[in-house]
Amino acid sequence: MKPIVVIGSINIDLVSTASRIPRPGETITGKEFQMYSGGKGANQAAGVARLGYPCILLGKVGDDIFGEKLRATLSEFGVDISHLGVTSIATGTASITVDDAGENCIIVTPGANAEVTPSYLESHLNVLQSAGIILLQLEIPIATIEWILQQCDRYGVPVMLDPAPAQPLTPSILGSVTWFTPNETEAAFYSHNATLPEETISRLRQAGLHNIILKRGSEGAIVANTNAHLASISAFAVQAVDSTAAGDAFNAAFAVGLMKDEAPASAARFAAAAAALSVTRPGAQASLPSASEVAAFLDTALSASEAPSR
Repeated sequence: MKPIVVIGSINIDLVSTASRIPRPGETITGKEFQMYSGGKGANQAAGVARLGYPCILLGKVGDDIFGEKLRATLSEFGVDISHLGVTSIATGTASITVDDAGENCIIVTPGANAEVTPSYLESHLNVLQSAGIILLQLEIPIATIEWILQQCDRYGVPVMLDPAPAQPLTPSILGSVTWFTPNETEAAFYSHNATLPEETISRLRQAGLHNIILKRGSEGAIVANTNAHLASISAFAVQAVDSTAAGDAFNAAFAVGLMKDEAPASAARFAAAAAALSVTRPGAQASLPSASEVAAFLDTALSASEAPSR
């Protein structure tokens, strides 16, 4: 099997809870502190590995205790981290304060993620060439994204782009992406605030995109591939606890489904199940399901749908 290669961010999330968010110059006492492994690149790589599919992660961490912890966690999930770069620049962090009302303030410091450059990746061209598909997000430099797409076009490697956080992209980037997977907020950004899903997809196609998955949270997903056919994927009803990394779980599972030669609609249903399972658990990487868990979840959902109504 050709591996799935993820190129993206690797962060440590530092989360403090308090009764309220402090004002400028103010010090208050917090209630609780948690440290989580994060970064969209690392989350998607962990999601692929948890599903039992070979995955290589390209990215950078700092030569510090956070970088050491992140490498250990990814290795435990089964991600191939042998090509990760280690730099003197600090590991990327997200410092998050959450108040009693659920409001938050966040400072994201890219740190080592800003050093995921073409010069670093040039020494790993063999990894890019060996990939069955490459997964990208927008938490590394845009110049690097463009360079990766140029190489993938040269070597015939498909690319899935998760456009998060949403930011302007050049026509050459949009036209080179194989699969574009925005959520509704990101899709609104790229479709100039189109409201209806059909209109959104139409405008994304006009921007040069070919295969699109519109992730709609509790409304499911819409798959639109190059033959202009739209497939609506229903969401699974679950008791949500934490939606962190649900989109990353979806992308990881969708890529795995495609690599197993599933049709896009079938791969998207598998991905929707993985995302649904992830929101029933707290945390990012800790919430990602295994292949057996997704299979059991789908079997249960199928049995429920086939049960006679009373």
